[in-house]
Amino acid sequence: MTKDPRVFLIDDDDTYRHSLRTLLESVRITVEEFPTAQAFLDRPDHEGFGCIVLDLLMPDMDGLELLEAFGRRLIKMPVIVISAHGEISSAVKSMQLGAVNFLQKPVNHQEFLGCVRAALADDHRYREQYGNPQSMAELLGTLTRRERDVLNLIISGKANKVIAWELGTSVRTIETHRANLMHKLKVRAVADLVRLTLPLRDQLTRPPTRLDAGREVANAKILSKGVCLPLVRTRSRPPLSGKRQGLAGNG
Repeated sequence: MTKDPRVFLIDDDDTYRHSLRTLLESVRITVEEFPTAQAFLDRPDHEGFGCIVLDLLMPDMDGLELLEAFGRRLIKMPVIVISAHGEISSAVKSMQLGAVNFLQKPVNHQEFLGCVRAALADDHRYREQYGNPQSMAELLGTLTRRERDVLNLIISGKANKVIAWELGTSVRTIETHRANLMHKLKVRAVADLVRLTLPLRDQLTRPPTRLDAGREVANAKILSKGVCLPLVRTRSRPPLSGKRQGLAGNG
């Protein structure tokens, strides 16, 4: 198994791929390079510390398709997507599929190195505290559908009462699901639960809730340095009960 941190560089442009390798090796970062997405997938070992730098537009299997393959294969290293075409839709889709950064070619060298160092540090911290993300993804797979529903709402900051209301069940039931999922994931605090699931968010499926009809999704934006902001949701107020509506109407 690979033990030293390294960057897995995937780009069909040989010249540009070699130039990024030279840049990374100049600051003593170990690099493995691949000319196609399939060449990377055919590599047997994906468990070492590291991060992936992935070109968006490649023949046969493009960057978005490879990100989807990472999800299916439980490959959870941080991914930095680079592209000569910085469309907002592609950047948003990349982030939704788990990328941590989206940078436009030609990359700024210092910015690129900063993103790589941050990704390597994040992967190292996660593995030191929680172990291999692939093993944690397998633990996540032991949750029931309802436990996954509850987990997704917990890590979005919802209280038990709010979760119970959104899922149409009792607070006591939510407390039971919460205790069960924390036991299965081997954590004791919500803060640990949030940190634990950060690389695994693409495995969580948020269920339809009573608030969905009132939610609006803000347009994602690309910062000048190429980082895609996460989608932001706005929350509508729950409807008043019949009794309270009557009181409000009499006011």
